[in-house]
Amino acid sequence: MSSSALPRPSVDEPEPGSADGRLCSGVLGTSDIVFMVMAAAAPMGVVVMLMPMAFAFGNGGGVPGTYLAAIGAMLLFAVGYVRIIPFVQNAGAFYAYIAASVGRTWGLAAAYVAAFSYFALSASTLAALAYFCELFFKRLTGVELHWSVWACGALALVAWLSYHRITLAAKVLGIALAAEVALILLLDFAIITHTGWQAFDLRAFTPDRVIAPGLGVAAIYAFNGVLGVEGTAIYQEEARRPEVSVPRATYIAVVLVGLFYVFTAWCLTSAAGAQQVSSLAKSDPGAFVINQTLAHLGTWGADVVSLLVLTSAFAAVLGLFNNSARYLYALGRDGVLPRAIAHTHPRHKSPHIAGLVLTVAVLLVVAVSVVAQLNPLTNVATALVGLGSVGLMALLSLTALTIPIFFARRRMFSLAFTLAPAVGGLVIAVATVLAFLNYSMLTGVDSVVINRLPYLLLALAAFGAGQALWLRRRNPALYLRIASTRIEEGELAKTMTNVS
Repeated sequence: MSSSALPRPSVDEPEPGSADGRLCSGVLGTSDIVFMVMAAAAPMGVVVMLMPMAFAFGNGGGVPGTYLAAIGAMLLFAVGYVRIIPFVQNAGAFYAYIAASVGRTWGLAAAYVAAFSYFALSASTLAALAYFCELFFKRLTGVELHWSVWACGALALVAWLSYHRITLAAKVLGIALAAEVALILLLDFAIITHTGWQAFDLRAFTPDRVIAPGLGVAAIYAFNGVLGVEGTAIYQEEARRPEVSVPRATYIAVVLVGLFYVFTAWCLTSAAGAQQVSSLAKSDPGAFVINQTLAHLGTWGADVVSLLVLTSAFAAVLGLFNNSARYLYALGRDGVLPRAIAHTHPRHKSPHIAGLVLTVAVLLVVAVSVVAQLNPLTNVATALVGLGSVGLMALLSLTALTIPIFFARRRMFSLAFTLAPAVGGLVIAVATVLAFLNYSMLTGVDSVVINRLPYLLLALAAFGAGQALWLRRRNPALYLRIASTRIEEGELAKTMTNVS
């Protein structure tokens, strides 16, 4: 039995990069990976900016149940996801899994969509961060600094952190994550203290509340809040005992992020009232959580929330930036992009060239936005956030649906190997279709140009597929490098025992 549906390439040239062209292996533990993934999910940003939109335009009092359903689908996906990880070790994650399951053509198409989606989310979050930094600093000091100054400063710090060893970024993200989660939980328990448990209605999780008008819109925001779970596999080449730490981190991240959102959504619903939460959120979505914080924690709480939204956004930019950099690194290492992109730093073993490329690309987005006099929030952030979100949702569903194919080809049939990821993938695929149909709800604008941006993802996928087909005809040896970093044959028996 082969360890992969795809043969290992017979390419003798050395890997690009430093001494061995590899990332810094064995430095990330389970907690480090969890911090990276959860910070990229930006819990404070989701609660303050996305959750009110789900209340306002979704199914109102059924939002807690919608988040619970989304987490259920993600757990089904994770059951199969953690079992394919040991078979295919590649910093490209989804890219490598799709290629190993249904072929390199599909895999390379997915790789371009993934790298661009993470880049788009990183740039959009940076623009929103810069906008709110400008407002916060002006309110604090009375001095107005153009948003581009804040964007460039934050980007410089992100680039510096990504240049150094990945453990430094993990520590920074861990501190930011702990602060924002602690404050939101403090708000949650303050709501419980003030309203009492009698205000917490279990009907928020019943079908009649969840399957209600607006479910499609609420599902978009629920899944949008948990995007980034792929980050566990992206860091497997840098993990200690990846066969243990990566699956463990995947489950922990999904469960912790999921329960956190479900609990917070339930608290906010109970504070506002299941019948009133939709109208209250719709009246001013941006101030909904701030107003609840004022009511239950006072002015100091609202001020700290305003500050931690900034740190949360910065943590998200850093996490998304690192994810995109590792996709570029994987594509460069496989020879699809210029091999210089796969060079790693001699000392830090970070993908510093890929990080430099991304830094220049994000800087160009900022520069073009300034020249075109675009608003960082209503133009830049809204144009890119939906694009990146839909791209990752599509990849998440495609990966989940192809994992059963990977194991079916090895005659490995079970609930964990085939059924669970297939069911999870179908649910996520439905949410992805809803995101396409309700795309203007993700962007929040009526611009025809912005709301047709998802077609760019199709163009990128077509380019990747076309490049793979061209390489298969013109350069078979290079074609075989695509998504080719795998465990050795001798390790397969142990791997199959571990994932069974």
